[in-house]
Amino acid sequence: MDGPGLARALSEWEALLGAMHVVRESGALRAASTATFATRGQVQAILRPANREDVQQCVQIANRCRVPIYPVSSGRNWGYGSRVPVEDGVLIDLARLNRILELDEELAYVTIEPGVTQRQLQEFLRQRNSRLWMDATGASPECSVVGNTLERGFGHTPMGDHCGNACALEVVLPTGDCVRTGFGRFAATRAGALGRWGLGPSLDGLLSQSNLGIVTRMSVWLMPEPECFQAFFFVSNEEQGLGAIVDALRPLRLNGTLRSVIHIGNDYKVLAATSQFPWADMHGRTPLDQAAMARLRRTLSIGAWNGSGGLYGTRAQVREARAQLRRALRGKVDRLQFVDDRLLKVMQRFARPFRVLSGWDVSRTLKLIAPVYGLLKGVPTESALKSVYWRKKTEIPDDMDPDRDGCGLLWCSPVLPNTGADVTNLTNVVTNLLLEHGFEPQMTVSLATERSAICVITISYDRSAPGEDERAGECYRALMEVLVERGYPPYRLNVSSMGYMTGDASYARALEAIKSALDPNGILAPGRYEPARAGQDAHIPPAVVPTVR
Repeated sequence: MDGPGLARALSEWEALLGAMHVVRESGALRAASTATFATRGQVQAILRPANREDVQQCVQIANRCRVPIYPVSSGRNWGYGSRVPVEDGVLIDLARLNRILELDEELAYVTIEPGVTQRQLQEFLRQRNSRLWMDATGASPECSVVGNTLERGFGHTPMGDHCGNACALEVVLPTGDCVRTGFGRFAATRAGALGRWGLGPSLDGLLSQSNLGIVTRMSVWLMPEPECFQAFFFVSNEEQGLGAIVDALRPLRLNGTLRSVIHIGNDYKVLAATSQFPWADMHGRTPLDQAAMARLRRTLSIGAWNGSGGLYGTRAQVREARAQLRRALRGKVDRLQFVDDRLLKVMQRFARPFRVLSGWDVSRTLKLIAPVYGLLKGVPTESALKSVYWRKKTEIPDDMDPDRDGCGLLWCSPVLPNTGADVTNLTNVVTNLLLEHGFEPQMTVSLATERSAICVITISYDRSAPGEDERAGECYRALMEVLVERGYPPYRLNVSSMGYMTGDASYARALEAIKSALDPNGILAPGRYEPARAGQDAHIPPAVVPTVR
């Protein structure tokens, strides 16, 4: 990032894109350099290309001038680093590449650019009366579909494995060359969007969680609307009841009865989703300890564990799945409720009179289940984003922006086997560790596949409170250390923890060889998902770096 090289690059980028699409204003750069936790990388400028050809030329200029560049899609990678680069560099903001290029109703796929958001795709399908459903994450509707897919994000429906349901990538390499993956590289192909592997070695996997290329186009598979859909919600009041639930659900995931991702959140997670920290009740003291949480749980009728999932298929298939689920969870949960469109409408219509007659606050229940119900049908929601304001003492704004508003958020997402013993071991360790460090142990255990679960652990705080950034960082590092030692590595890293990529030396050498071949000048997202160089990420505890003999 020497002065002459950057100055020369900025001059060429302005000539290419126009001055209005090369952002150099200090306020905008400060905002882009701000995440929901302490970071180090600084944004030197923001480029806003309009198409793939612009991206290619931007990359070529970066190569000539030896300037590091970091691509972002929407930049809403909250909890993992937002728009902040791993090291100082220039952002390539792909938001203007926002075309939906093709929709195939018969073969159930859509081809999109990286600027396409969850809201845009869902609205596109709705306006065309499409019989296809997308899969959505619980993040903002303004998040990029391609960006989340490349981070190997996951959602709620049977298409919840986003990276596993995408193919036909168009990629700008670090040299500026463009390649198409899979069958897409054949000019006359009719199968480009239909298969992940193509012919010969597959490149798709190298482009997720990597710094080997900039994806400018992707085909995403969609789900035909089923004949019948029902959501299910369950509650367990037993603090140590999660293991039995997971052991009961695993066979139904393995045999295909349950096809959706199943999310199970603890009481802290549910409370944060519906309210902010009870400052008055706690007299300003943090954290909300387990005794206080147990009292709130009884008052608000929240379970110690609260789960959701979906049943999809014909009416007969859903009826049989419902019966199997009831049998599997009998004696293991305190409530099991099935919800369809009709019941949801009735609850919404009669919420107020029902509360008067029965005392049951249906409105609070709807606040919890309605957004999840929509997600199980591929409808994105802003509801989950409110939980990021858990420790803030100000009201949640209508235009939520966690970076701007000083929300503290760090996500740690270990992968573990789908067994009761593993989830019990992990959740107990996490609960104790976070409370010891002064944070509420908000957790969601998601049965993401038939065999593995992902536990999303939230470290939530107020960045404006003195010392909280440092305490949150210490908690995160302690958490990562114990999880890696116990065999539960994360499925995803934030921009300040890329040092955890260091591990097996042979794997590191292979990655370095590929990187040097594709990016000889090292200009594309240096430090992102690559083995740490000497002196990099010195804040990562050395205990997590295995010794290779």
